[in-house]
Parts: sequence; C-alpha cells; structure tokens
Amino acid sequence: MSSPEIASLSWGQMKVKGCPTTYKDCKVWPGGSRTWDWRETGTNHSPGVQPADLEEVVKKGVKTMVIGRGMSEALQVPSSTVDYLKKNGIDVVVLQTEKAVEEYNALAVQGVKVGGIFHSTC
Repeated sequence: MSSPEIASLSWGQMKVKGCPTTYKDCKVWPGGSRTWDWRETGTNHSPGVQPADLEEVVKKGVKTMVIGRGMSEALQVPSSTVDYLKKNGIDVVVLQTEKAVEEYNALAVQGVKVGGIFHSTC
C-alpha cells in the first residue's frame, strides 16, 4: 500500500489525493489520512509535536516520518519526539510545512513507506 500524495496546500487548507476532505492539519500514512486534532493529545505550538501525536502513524509501519512545522515554523518539535521516532527505527525529516510536503510527496512517489504530520497555518 502506498502513501497518498498531498494534492494541494495553502494557508489553512490541505487536500490529500483520493480524499474528499479538506484538512487544516493532517496525518498521512500508507493507505490513508485523517484530521490531526491537537485537542486529542493537548498539543500546542510549544512544546509542540509529542510522541502521542505520532503513535497512530508509527503503528502503520512507516520507515520515514515527515513533520511540517507550519508555514512560519511556529510549531516546535522537541528532541524527545525525534528520539522517539529514531528509537522506533524511523527516519525523521522536520521542515517548514511547504518544504515538508514537497519532501513527503517526493518520498511517496518513490514508493517509500512514508508518513507525515502537517500543520498548515502559523
């Protein structure tokens, strides 16, 4: 099963190929995507993305995780989160969201089992 490409990205809106939903923030993995609801784990810009935000995508068997920090890179990614992924044998890429989506799509097209978590504002 391949990772779906991000079809479009603009401030506050993301579309995933093959999915009718427009996301503000989203999680993607081989075979699927869904809204990333920060309230589920109490996420905020600081301290930022927590391991709990990524668990669902990690369980899908991804080999690489791409994290988009927002359009202005306001969303933090603490070293504990990066360490969590590395301890699970997952390569980590953390970038500004537009660059993160480009990297994610490039990996998806290559057939890499890539997952992503993207913030489309701030």
